[in-house]
Amino acid sequence: MKTMPAPDAPAHAHTFEHVSRFAGATAAECRTFHAAPGAFARLTPPPIFVQVHRDSIRDLVAGDVEFTLWFGPIPVRWHAQHAPGINATSFVDYQVSGPLAYWYHEHMISDVPGGVELRDRLTIAHKPGLVGLLTRLAFDGLPLRLLFIYRHLRTRLALRRAA
Repeated sequence: MKTMPAPDAPAHAHTFEHVSRFAGATAAECRTFHAAPGAFARLTPPPIFVQVHRDSIRDLVAGDVEFTLWFGPIPVRWHAQHAPGINATSFVDYQVSGPLAYWYHEHMISDVPGGVELRDRLTIAHKPGLVGLLTRLAFDGLPLRLLFIYRHLRTRLALRRAA
């Protein structure tokens, strides 16, 4: 799958990728699941809770959202912008402000023989100091892998129910 590098990524950024294929589903169905009201909350794994303060997302490819991720009693505030992806069923979100130095998340959704492929590619960079240490514990390595395993499992189950 041809993609563009994340724009303006700092030199110390690195990329994480998680790919799943879902048999019997289409890219349009996968995109519809992601665009449905409440999808963001459904894709957020427990024990994390998402609180949306303002949401102007329009069809996943335009608009922005301000939200707080609650890690127990600890609030992590974000402002994310959405933009078009590599094709009509894909989209991007990137951090305008938040806990990381850089966050650029590509949601690449494509029809493949027998189903659909969902490829999440995340380019991230951490801030220096204590904040960077904390974001490495929550948004990197194993926690990041578990987040996307959960998100792809929820997507798989939703697509099966829709079939």
